[in-house]
Amino acid sequence: MDPDWLHELFSPYGRVGIRRLFGGQSVYLDGLIVAFVADDVLYLKSDAETAPAFDAAGLAAFSYLAKGERRVLTSYRRAPEEALEDPDALRPWVMLAQSAAGRAAAKKAGGRRGKPAAKRSRSTLAP
Repeated sequence: MDPDWLHELFSPYGRVGIRRLFGGQSVYLDGLIVAFVADDVLYLKSDAETAPAFDAAGLAAFSYLAKGERRVLTSYRRAPEEALEDPDALRPWVMLAQSAAGRAAAKKAGGRRGKPAAKRSRSTLAP
């Protein structure tokens, strides 16, 4: 997909960043990754809270084969085709993706803050 088109598509929702990602592109809004493109298909970030909306619309998760044997499902769901042509139809899906991305970032940040630094083992020798 054309990066200019992606920028135009997502610009109503925040500051857009487009980066290369494994032969496709990733889409960032206000610093958070909310979507990516693989094989000319747009996928939006989801999580346990937003998955039911994607399921209800029949929007499959992006998956890949790990080491050629095991299928891995990701937290990214196919964007509805009609939403790519209609900004009003895209809005609720982008809102879901932004909320999922925000929760993922908060969870990641929370996991780092509360962890104590690894303790170093000190060997003490008695005299």
